[in-house]
Amino acid sequence: MKNKKISSTLIAIGLVAGSTFLYQCKKSSNQENAASGNAAKSDKLAASAVTTFVHPGVLNTQASLDLVAGQVNGGDATRTAYYQKVLDYINSHSYPTSFPATVVVGSNGATTPSKDQIRKDAELAYATALRWAKTGTASYAQQTIAILNGWAYNFQGYGLKDSSTNPNQPDLEASWTTPSFVAAAEIIRYYKVNGVGAGWSAADITQFSNFLNLVKNNYINNTPTSYNNNWDTSAGYAKMAIGVFLNSATVFQNGEDMIKNYLPIVIQSNGTLPELCDRQDCVHYQYTLTALAYAAQIAGIQGDGSIWTANSNRISAGYDFMRSAYNQSTGCNYCSTSSPVFPGTEVAYNHYKTANLKSLREINPPNGVPNDNTFLGFTSYTHFNVSGL
Repeated sequence: MKNKKISSTLIAIGLVAGSTFLYQCKKSSNQENAASGNAAKSDKLAASAVTTFVHPGVLNTQASLDLVAGQVNGGDATRTAYYQKVLDYINSHSYPTSFPATVVVGSNGATTPSKDQIRKDAELAYATALRWAKTGTASYAQQTIAILNGWAYNFQGYGLKDSSTNPNQPDLEASWTTPSFVAAAEIIRYYKVNGVGAGWSAADITQFSNFLNLVKNNYINNTPTSYNNNWDTSAGYAKMAIGVFLNSATVFQNGEDMIKNYLPIVIQSNGTLPELCDRQDCVHYQYTLTALAYAAQIAGIQGDGSIWTANSNRISAGYDFMRSAYNQSTGCNYCSTSSPVFPGTEVAYNHYKTANLKSLREINPPNGVPNDNTFLGFTSYTHFNVSGL
């Protein structure tokens, strides 16, 4: 599509044995302390040392963005090829000129124009933020700001597509798109190109914070606690990202507690992710792994590496299982070497550097965004062999 530049403002946790997962709808409390209270009843969770935050601090840092931008600007061929994925996404998507007050969502892949838009816009905001960080061109920052403002000032809530839609589907959608918006917003709010910021106004930042509280309090906090799958890890990841932007140790800790509590449930001690067999596809268990890897990366940037090492490096064991799935040696043959590999793999490889993760990342690099725009992408550009993350 042709680009159109614009400048206007835009847990009570039920521990489950074996591999059975519950998919029935069950409304949970939206109180912020629900999951953390449940976490206290499970294995003891090490208290996070995070009380103040590094910014930008959602997947990227000032230093990491400086590094990759400098490599591209200096002619590094590999990083330049990875950066091209950012440009490809931008060049194939139109900039939004209006923002729906209500995002209508469906379950099990059912889509609507507003659901498509918010997912694509979240990726586009992140892509344009990365472009600004690489170039320092003010118009790219303004494109990102226009998208962030457009949703912050116009969004009022989610609606259901029809009677067959899981009533909690909005909770999952919010958990998917919100962290991508936050990653873009962290760059625009805090990153500096040669000492110069993006110029996002204090009023707009306040409105965006209001938007985050709206989706957190009314949707993400209502994620069912009985699913024991990607829904729960996605919600934990989303809360951690939101906590960073809001400078809220409480929100951040609530999200981290969810991640640590669900980690040994969604990935068994031998690395098995029951979600592969239960959902019978090569996608849903990768949602779980991606959310876990992104959560671990956010915590690591904030000085807390405990998610990466939790339960004897359980995330790494989960990716070992994923490699077996692509080898079709798990007994649930829903993956093949032609199946897409989600971008969380690149983030996990940058930390663990295992042979299985290396093999996975080499299946279809460089990483752009997932086909369904659920999780932010471009991780080959932002994370491949990036020290300090």
